[in-house]
Amino acid sequence: MIREQMEQSLAVPAQAPTRERYVLHRAAASPSNSFADDVRRGLTARPKFLLPHYFYDALGSALFSAICELPEYYVTRAEDEILLSRAAEIAAAFGPRVRLVELGSGSARKTRHLIDAILARQASLDFLPVDVDAGILASSGHDLLNDYPRLSISAICGDFRNPATLLRPYLPPSDARTIVLFLGSSIGNLDPAAAGAMLSNLRTALAPGDALFLGADLRKSPSILEPAYDDALGVTAAFNLNLLGRINRELGGTFDLSAFAHRAYYNESEGRIEMHLVSREGQRVLIDGYEISFDEGESIHTENSYKYDDASLHALAEAGGFTIEQRWSDSNGYFADLLMVAE
Repeated sequence: MIREQMEQSLAVPAQAPTRERYVLHRAAASPSNSFADDVRRGLTARPKFLLPHYFYDALGSALFSAICELPEYYVTRAEDEILLSRAAEIAAAFGPRVRLVELGSGSARKTRHLIDAILARQASLDFLPVDVDAGILASSGHDLLNDYPRLSISAICGDFRNPATLLRPYLPPSDARTIVLFLGSSIGNLDPAAAGAMLSNLRTALAPGDALFLGADLRKSPSILEPAYDDALGVTAAFNLNLLGRINRELGGTFDLSAFAHRAYYNESEGRIEMHLVSREGQRVLIDGYEISFDEGESIHTENSYKYDDASLHALAEAGGFTIEQRWSDSNGYFADLLMVAE
């Protein structure tokens, strides 16, 4: 309904695109370890760990979509509230002529609120969604082009952990201001030093005055935080345990998923939620020809989700070479979206 009302009230006439409206770029793979290498490195370390970006195989992605619908998981609803209720104000802060980049775009469902508001202000929009999954880029791109005739999409399939290297070839000089979206709470998966380094890397691909629109989960009571990562239905537990299932499926592992328990808690001194898989007993697991032993109670650290306050947000912006220009929050004060301008 909101989008329909906006489209009916557009003051600018639609213009026929002068170039192909959808292009998919497949970025060259950056040097990195394989899944097998990273699993072996993590499970032979002390303490044991697995990298959280491996959560998202087909089953893991489906489970995460289910997590976003859970009553305990406030994150998606909080940011959706911001983007729905403040879209026009946010678009005005972006400026009169912009192009939009989104890191980890996925289905781009929340992004539609901003696309609506931007197209209420300018005749057309170039959108550069970035994701590791070419399939989701194609399906979401098809839906967006059907719904927005004044939108052009240059999709980039690649790993955005080194954003400047990935984006630079696809961001030619333009009179439009570049706005990079990094929605959700993905920045929280990085420790503060790594988060600052990522933003600093991104800054090198932007011109002064360009901006990052960053979503960040805010610090709050553990009574709110912990259920969001340990829901009553056990969907988050299944999401966490699926990481071991993926090792079994893809690397020939012999994990008994019932022999591990999901654990999530707020580490107040570090300002982060930690997720672990805890061995219920002493056991040995074979993976791709090597053996990993577990003591009873030993854990695999699978994810951190850092939570922010004003001081840590300003420190993050400063480390990346940005200045926080505006900040929006939901009605509960659970989540913030920030416009951070490249210095």
